[in-house]
Amino acid sequence: MSTRDRNSQRNHIGGGHILVIEDEQHLAAGLKYNLAAEGYEVTCLDNGPEAIALIERGDTAIDLVILDLMLPGMSGYHVCESLRSAGHEMPVLILSARTLAEDRARGFDVGADQYMMKPFDLDELLSRVAGLLRRRRRGGIGRAEPPPPPATFAFGEAKINFDTFEVTVGDQAVRLTSMEMKLLRYFVQNEGRMIPRSELLDNVWEMAPHASTRAPDQFMMRLRKTFEPDPGQPRHFLTIRDAGYRFVADPDAGET
Repeated sequence: MSTRDRNSQRNHIGGGHILVIEDEQHLAAGLKYNLAAEGYEVTCLDNGPEAIALIERGDTAIDLVILDLMLPGMSGYHVCESLRSAGHEMPVLILSARTLAEDRARGFDVGADQYMMKPFDLDELLSRVAGLLRRRRRGGIGRAEPPPPPATFAFGEAKINFDTFEVTVGDQAVRLTSMEMKLLRYFVQNEGRMIPRSELLDNVWEMAPHASTRAPDQFMMRLRKTFEPDPGQPRHFLTIRDAGYRFVADPDAGET
């Protein structure tokens, strides 16, 4: 598909207001130029407190946040965590030079939807932005999706209320990020079925099925740490080598 065709397709979907929080002025300017060329409204800020204040005022709706981590005064981690704690659910795409696995894991822990490392491929960034905005607007309309999960679901020592986002494991309340809950919901909808990694990228993250990202692996680790008695020997959240993943609510069912 040509660049013009891609632009036409994205603009047909509709624009959106993107907040770029980046203190490197040349990078912020480049992002603003390329995002504006795709039909998006773009606001750039170079620090976290101003960004949080802008969103809290509500003068203008922000549809997506592109967030650097190494910001002056307040880290991007703190910015994302503050937004989620205040109940703001717009997609957050972290764009950072931090490359360690623990950096990515922490980004997901504080509520980021996606994590890209600098330097980045512009076409991949634009594709991820478009996918996140589609997911926010359409909620998967047009896909053949499995039936919705029940309002409540239990497995092992866990109890989940998908309506209220309340999760308990044993007698302990657990807080999941919106993306962790989305992934858990998809597993419950497809309980017992082997789910290809490409399907998760498409239906949960709304990324290209061949996208180069470790997000599914990172989130599987998070779910195992939260729900498995022994994360090193998972019984509910299984990886099927070279194939995908499977969620098993009752591993003992059918055993003699």
